[in-house]
Amino acid sequence: MRPISTLFAAAAVGFGALFAAGSAHAAQCGNDGSGFSAWVEDFKSEAQARGVSARVADAALSGVAYDRSLIAYDRTQRPFKLSLEQFIAKRAPASLISQAKSRWAKNRALFDRVEAKYGVEAPVILAIWGMETAFGAIQGKKNVFNGLATLAYDCRRTEKFQGELIAAMQLVDNGQLSMSEMRGAEHGEIGQGQFLPTSYQKFGVDGDGDGRVDMVRSSADTVASIANYLRQHGWSRGGGFDQYGALAGWNASSVYQKAIAYAANKIAE
Repeated sequence: MRPISTLFAAAAVGFGALFAAGSAHAAQCGNDGSGFSAWVEDFKSEAQARGVSARVADAALSGVAYDRSLIAYDRTQRPFKLSLEQFIAKRAPASLISQAKSRWAKNRALFDRVEAKYGVEAPVILAIWGMETAFGAIQGKKNVFNGLATLAYDCRRTEKFQGELIAAMQLVDNGQLSMSEMRGAEHGEIGQGQFLPTSYQKFGVDGDGDGRVDMVRSSADTVASIANYLRQHGWSRGGGFDQYGALAGWNASSVYQKAIAYAANKIAE
């Protein structure tokens, strides 16, 4: 289950709108797969017009296929229809709380350093990290470009996901991630924090000092990037863990926000 499709909508919309405005011959969206192959060829040209190399544009989109199951899932988002108790049982059980406490104890210096720099406390970072990927253990194995291309072609949120698709190509083109590392969840979320590509670009930071933002392999980069994301969305140090305005930037679902706050409070006990 990957409900992160709605996590970074606010950050992505502006980029998507800019992308659409700058495309003189925009590829046409569709509500079924009949025009997908033609759209992909058109979008390769659009990507190059946006500065993506022909090599990366071709490699990213060669072999992608319209994913009908993803479109069906995107329209339902069933996980967010669970009650808070059901959602907590599924995503923030006692085992996650225990693992979070253990990771905090073993990496106290990292979390203290991140809190000092970004003003975001360890428990909320751990809650998000654990709920997203079980602390990096479950990052998703799907081809990021396939999901993003499907959603970018779909007329429901085409501008948003065209922006995400371009950003994903740029991550490879700029050397931040390799093509083989572009594996993640259904909606294109990447790495231990499950950041969408535009958010990876905007909020990702180098937490381990190696000169690269690598949330696929680096726990320190993940922890620092989650903290930076929350700070940029209004997190206030010492304001408690139920800062739903900031958490809404992470995920628009109220049940998800409340589950994060619940988990953070449990971790802090």
